[in-house]
Amino acid sequence: MKENSSIPHTGHSLVNNHSKITFATLLVALGIIYGDIGTSPLYTFKAIIGKREISELLVLGGVSCVFWTLVLQTTIKYVWLTLKADNQGEGGIFSLYSLVRRYGKKLVIPTMIGAAALLADGMITPAVSVTSAIEGLEKINGLKHIPVVPVVIAVVSLVFFLQRFGSHKMGKAFGPVMMIWFSVLLAIGLFQVVQSPSVIRALNPYYAYQLLTHYPQGFWLLGAVFLCTTGAEALYSDLGHCGKDNIRITWAFVKLCLIVNYLGQASWLLNHGGLHLNGRNPFFEMMPEWFLIPGIVIATLAAIVASQALISGSFTLINEAINLNFWQRVGVKQPSDTKGQIYIPSVNNLLWIGCVLVILYFQDSSHMEAAYGLAITLAMITTTVLLSYFLLFKLKWNKLLVLLFLAVFLLIELSFFVANVVKFQEGGYITVIAGGIFFFVMYVSYFARKINSSYTKFEDLGKYAHTIAELSNDESIPKFTTHLIYLTKADRRDQIEARIIRSIFDKKPKRADVYWFFHINRTNNPYTLNYEVSELVDDKVIKIVLNIGFRIQPKTELYFEKVIDDLIANKELNLHLRNNGSTKYNPSIDFKFIVLQAYLSVDNEFAIKESITLKSYFFLKQFAQKDEQAFGLDRNDVLIEHIPLVYQPVKVFELKRKITDRS
Repeated sequence: MKENSSIPHTGHSLVNNHSKITFATLLVALGIIYGDIGTSPLYTFKAIIGKREISELLVLGGVSCVFWTLVLQTTIKYVWLTLKADNQGEGGIFSLYSLVRRYGKKLVIPTMIGAAALLADGMITPAVSVTSAIEGLEKINGLKHIPVVPVVIAVVSLVFFLQRFGSHKMGKAFGPVMMIWFSVLLAIGLFQVVQSPSVIRALNPYYAYQLLTHYPQGFWLLGAVFLCTTGAEALYSDLGHCGKDNIRITWAFVKLCLIVNYLGQASWLLNHGGLHLNGRNPFFEMMPEWFLIPGIVIATLAAIVASQALISGSFTLINEAINLNFWQRVGVKQPSDTKGQIYIPSVNNLLWIGCVLVILYFQDSSHMEAAYGLAITLAMITTTVLLSYFLLFKLKWNKLLVLLFLAVFLLIELSFFVANVVKFQEGGYITVIAGGIFFFVMYVSYFARKINSSYTKFEDLGKYAHTIAELSNDESIPKFTTHLIYLTKADRRDQIEARIIRSIFDKKPKRADVYWFFHINRTNNPYTLNYEVSELVDDKVIKIVLNIGFRIQPKTELYFEKVIDDLIANKELNLHLRNNGSTKYNPSIDFKFIVLQAYLSVDNEFAIKESITLKSYFFLKQFAQKDEQAFGLDRNDVLIEHIPLVYQPVKVFELKRKITDRS
């Protein structure tokens, strides 16, 4: 018997050429990775200055803080360290969690927090990026009173609408667009710097120290400074699309363009800014007047790229969450043949509604910025925690080095977090609410399944194997189907759920020629796809373990047909000795999948926590995808059996017979 065989993955190729370094791959990386962090100059310095009086300490200190944030947080932590956590070419918080989950059971909570924060970011980023770009139209003569909000909603809605067609075709233009964008950042920044070269002295960390310690309430400016590194998570999340070498090489160019642009804005502020900004944006103010319209168009396109990257990243995040039991099963579509190109309608609609509400609520980018940084600081803190486990257990770093890593980056990120917390009342609560909702769904989905598993009773399949074989040969019982297939959670070859045994034998026994028990095993590797075969009774009782990577949507029915074809071809399944259910009119094999669909019985007594978790889970399940759809089963080949789940039956109650006097 062949124990382990591969299944060709249907739908798209798993071949990935991102390990190559060419101009084309570098251009792709530029387009996919840097949309979010690349548009940060649109609003970062505007947020730092705010309504404050423009001074040399504020401007130079602001640039210095931005520069060292990009060095420490983005370059060292993400580009150098986090990209080392390469899970078979894939990155992101769930990939990192898959690498380290065996080393700490409590890591599931920070993973949920980080993922929820990233989803909240996916809702806010399109709003703030596009709004910041469109607001530049107000500088053009005749467009000062343009209704920005409707234009922003129209642009954002178009981006969300186009998701259903896949981002592959649009993605071809992302690289050139971002190349032009970063060139513009470099050019307009350099134009200002050459007029005031002394601004380069701001790269000295002394000015950052002076701002944080001597400027009035300078520490709290870190909330605005942090905006410069939003998008750093994307460097790791999109690792699978581009490869670490392409990311590291392109970052050198991106970092140069960003720093020069920030220095250029600082130069303009010191020379032309006056005492206050009065609502002006230094990014657009330092543009030559003749370039203003093209600059706004390019900025809008860059904002669209940033939005697209965050939306696509959210799809990938939810898909991984589903496969790791962190999310209710929802419909996942693949609009193109490109690896990683997926579309999740429910998530797309949810993010679109949330994004539009954010735009309508805040109205302008300066108010949105208050809600922006809080989510990402939480995501970065959780990544630091998970990464420390990777460095300690996977890379075998010395414990003192890992502690040093934790001390440095938790200090930085907690400082950013505290500085952002003060913006809670200004709009940060929107992030907390959105992230809290996402966290609640993840918590309920994960722990309800844990509770279910803890109460699931398993039986020794070997004990029933020969009884099942007897049932198969008992011609006094009408044949239910030729091949009867159950999906099982039992990962051991000799185990099966008690409720599956009851389904086979109770009431009307289900007679079949072959009984199959399929177990889907989610692997830590993202694109594993193979199966193992255990034959408990020859040609009668067979257990299959499907090893599927956490980034693959299962297509169980196709896999089943492939397994049968393999076993017949290898003469391991003697279907040729008897009728397999096919006829001269229909050559297809006769089979039926049984899906046991559970519902929460009223005959339960729970603790408050378990009660809330389970009731919430079954409530959310009403809006989720049906099990047969989630596992890639044709509805015509599936029988749904509804079974009550009785976890903790009611044991103590008083029921007395009333004696009636009939005299």
